[in-house]
Amino acid sequence: MIRNRDIIVTGLQPWDIEIGSNCRNIAMELSRHNRVLYVNRALDRISALRQRQDAKTQTRLNSLKGITNDLQQVADNLWTLDPRTMLESINWMPVASIFDRLNLINNKRLAKQINQAVQRLEFNTPLLFIDNDFFRGYYLPELLKGVSQTIYYIRDNLTCLPYFKKHGQRLEPQLMQRVSMVAANSAWLANYAAKHNPSSFDIGQGCDLSWLRVPPAARPMDIAQLEGPVIGYVGALLSARLDIALLEEIATRKPEWNFVLVGPEDDNFKNSRLHQLPNVLFTGNKPFDALPAYINSFDVCINPQSINPMTIGNYPRKIDEYLALGKPVVATATAAMEMFAPYVYLCGDAAGYIHRIATALQEPLDRDREERRKAFALSHTWENSVAEMGRQFENVIQPKKATYAGK
Repeated sequence: MIRNRDIIVTGLQPWDIEIGSNCRNIAMELSRHNRVLYVNRALDRISALRQRQDAKTQTRLNSLKGITNDLQQVADNLWTLDPRTMLESINWMPVASIFDRLNLINNKRLAKQINQAVQRLEFNTPLLFIDNDFFRGYYLPELLKGVSQTIYYIRDNLTCLPYFKKHGQRLEPQLMQRVSMVAANSAWLANYAAKHNPSSFDIGQGCDLSWLRVPPAARPMDIAQLEGPVIGYVGALLSARLDIALLEEIATRKPEWNFVLVGPEDDNFKNSRLHQLPNVLFTGNKPFDALPAYINSFDVCINPQSINPMTIGNYPRKIDEYLALGKPVVATATAAMEMFAPYVYLCGDAAGYIHRIATALQEPLDRDREERRKAFALSHTWENSVAEMGRQFENVIQPKKATYAGK
């Protein structure tokens, strides 16, 4: 475990992000035993103009203008920094050499703000943690004063996305080669990183599942009338991540099963044939505290993941949520799902889904099996994930310490 260090955390996700954030959870866990400076994403010119009314933009502008303090203590041993600088919007730049020159300028502006905050906090030889930001974090290992060790954290295969692809496919591998260690939240991403840095490790995914530890509630009103098996999914219905055609085929071939999809839809889901199928029910978005009741009401939970460059390396937190309530789960087989194989039915196509769901529906009542599922999911804590990162980090730097001591 990493202890008694000063740590700088910088990346893509600001502290005040509305959705869940791996980076924020890791920073909070690190702050239990270390002093942590969490650097919020600095404004760039285009975002400042286009998103001027956004609350996060206003917070950054207030800091930039000196209206509010740039450095805020948000917990014991944990501070956030709103950098008082404006970065250039350069991702559109097609020429790599020009992009690199401007990116260095952006990195220097950001590093100046971080160095000033580090001095005010009296940090000593800080450890740098970069969350998946291979643009604004590219030069920071060299520009931040006193930093000798850097951990690069990869949680998404961002270089397949159009915004990041142009320069990211070149810069991310280069950054990985220069850092002390790469920490990944899935086996696929760790294998990808290992091509560029042998000190790359799968540290697992932390999940806050405390919200699921509630007594089973009555079936929600909007699905109370359903007769027959209920097959369900809870989460954002995004066509980039879920296979609409697969769902359509399964639901068409098994009209006696009810398919309940809980969550907000993107346009592709809204316009899909699923809305014309009588055994498919869309509930719309639901309050967070209502979700356990839906999961408890499902006979089988599913994760019909679409396989593409963005999703193939994703850690399926959805599965942990289902298993934490002891539910039988049928999911698409991926490299990241291999660790779940003893607890989840895996398959690759509609026929496989139908066969596995049918098998799950025939499961006899087995409290021991339910408890094993729950225990497995609940073992995926942020404490365990960050502790694993710390163990691997100590193994990486220990030989260097020994060599230095022997001189």
